[in-house]
Amino acid sequence: MQSHLTAHATTGPSAPPVRAALHAVPPITSDVAKPSTAEHPEYFDAQPTSTSSLPNPVPLMENLARCVLEVLAGARDLDQLSRWVADDVYRHLLKRVVLSARARQARGAPVGRPSFRIGNTITCEPADGVVEGVVIVHGKARTRAVAIRLEGLDKRWRASAINVL
Repeated sequence: MQSHLTAHATTGPSAPPVRAALHAVPPITSDVAKPSTAEHPEYFDAQPTSTSSLPNPVPLMENLARCVLEVLAGARDLDQLSRWVADDVYRHLLKRVVLSARARQARGAPVGRPSFRIGNTITCEPADGVVEGVVIVHGKARTRAVAIRLEGLDKRWRASAINVL
C-alpha cells in the first residue's frame, strides 16, 4: 500500500530553523470497496448467461451449419462467422478453409455455392447455458452431420466447438 507524504515545518518564533519533518498520511478510504482488475479479473471476462435468458438455439445452429459448409466450399468469407464463434473455433475453421482451397485448386474445381437442405436438428442441454446439437445436412452426393456446442456468454450464444462429420 502506498502512503502519501506531506511536509510540515516545525519551526517556532524563538527556535532556530529546523529541517521539515515528513509525516505519513493514510490513504483515503471509502465505504464501498471497488474491485480492481488485478484482484477481480472475472469482472472483465466473458460472463456466462443462463439458457432461460437466451433465445432458441436451434435457428442459430442451423444457420451456423449452413454457413460453415458454405465457408468450406469457398462461397462465403470466414470473417462473417467471427462474431458467432470462439477464437479457437475460428482458427480451426481457418485451417480447414486453407486445406479445402488447396484441394479445389489441385482439382481445378471452381468455387461454387453448395446445394443442400437442412434436415433434423437434435439438441441437448448438458448444463445451464450450454447447448450441444447435431444438424443433419442433406447434399446431392451425401448426407453430413455438423456437431455444434453453443455456450451462453455475454447474453448471446457463441459456438465453442463446430465439427463437420
